[in-house]
Amino acid sequence: MKTNTTNPATEQILQEYDVMSKDQVNEIVKNSKEEFGQWKKDIHKRIELVHNFADELRKNKTVLAETATNEMGKPIKESISEIEKCAWVMEFYADNGQVFINDESLNSDARKTVISFEPLGIIASIMPWNFPYWQISRFAAPSLIVGNTIILKPASATLQCGIELAKIFQKAGFPDGVFHTVVGNSSVAEYLLDSPFVNGVTFTGSTTVGIKVAQKASTGLKKCVLELGGSDSFIVCSDADVEKASEGAVKGRFINCGQSCVASKRFILVEDIAEDFLERFVQKTDKLRVGNPLSADTDIGPLVNGSALKTIDDQVSDAKNKGAQILTGGNRVGNKGYFYSPTIIKNISKEMRLYNEETFGPVASVFIVDDEKEAIKQANESEFGLGGSIWTSDYDKAEKMARSLESGMVSINNMMMSDPRVPFGGIKHSGFGRELSRYGMLEFVNIKSIRFYDRLTHNHHVE
Repeated sequence: MKTNTTNPATEQILQEYDVMSKDQVNEIVKNSKEEFGQWKKDIHKRIELVHNFADELRKNKTVLAETATNEMGKPIKESISEIEKCAWVMEFYADNGQVFINDESLNSDARKTVISFEPLGIIASIMPWNFPYWQISRFAAPSLIVGNTIILKPASATLQCGIELAKIFQKAGFPDGVFHTVVGNSSVAEYLLDSPFVNGVTFTGSTTVGIKVAQKASTGLKKCVLELGGSDSFIVCSDADVEKASEGAVKGRFINCGQSCVASKRFILVEDIAEDFLERFVQKTDKLRVGNPLSADTDIGPLVNGSALKTIDDQVSDAKNKGAQILTGGNRVGNKGYFYSPTIIKNISKEMRLYNEETFGPVASVFIVDDEKEAIKQANESEFGLGGSIWTSDYDKAEKMARSLESGMVSINNMMMSDPRVPFGGIKHSGFGRELSRYGMLEFVNIKSIRFYDRLTHNHHVE
């Protein structure tokens, strides 16, 4: 079988690949399992190599960035920024990972009680196309430092990005078998999920596919972390700095052409400031440059493929036909490539697709409410619970609102973004488990308790 990648800006096929067979995937799993025994032994060597990897990322960032832009269409300046962030997360775990997994001691009935943190083994990483390096790096960095080995199945749209990343691991001096990239379609992911030698699975992608991955992983009792869809709320209170909020709205909604799980998607405005905010939001949005993603001046590139473009166009048309008002945008751009204009649309009602579905593209849905209490209620009326942001000058109010928001993350007076130092993940249909920080590192470890006794415990009647 063959598969290929397509440049979304030109619609030209970039490259054709052979889909790996089950035997090929199983051989890679075998190699990874054999290497695990050695890899887990020396954390100092692991730290050194992860630092080397960060250095190699920076040396090769131009080629890596161009590969991502050509495969999935993000503006080149965003691709370069993504590589730099990947280097940061690698250095963060190389510098801090050993401290995160140092043995802990505690008091118990034993003479000595120790908690150790040990690697699980092989972790299968099934990753999306929207941040083809960052999604992998933010999982790989902690997992490698703790001593796991990794097999990556990149998205079909960004196969070369996954291949290039494996080459960087080789350049950094990693032993063969520590990090593998497998090439293919969903069948290749199933081979990994079915393998009895794969010990854990991390998946980032749609909720629909994530449910299937979790079901498949559970049949083999594999530890699983899911980072799925999001429909993040962007709440602007009556006392917010409207200029600052409108600037944050543009950055939070239109990064990566709006193709981010944690992008701001539902703009919930308290009525007192709605008109002022929308005027500034529209003005700033209209200044965004749509065009060739390889140009340093471009702000908005194409969507990843024709299907994504059609979905966004259909969602907007559905809303417009049911009474929504388009404030700017709302149309395809050009005759070649999967470009869509940055769009702001208000008067969204429950019967519209924009109300119920995730919008994975450059479309901002606006809701106007009476007060902050109604804003929280509106924000929580979603099957998703990834992140959200609140804009206000009253930090006491902000904290109360943040604790009421049904999400895994909240940002006050800033758009939501991932940070190696802070846990990342959601609730509800946005998934479970955490990435980043110490908490993300502990997702794929065996937390082992060891107790040393001087004498037998006699009064022991419960397990």
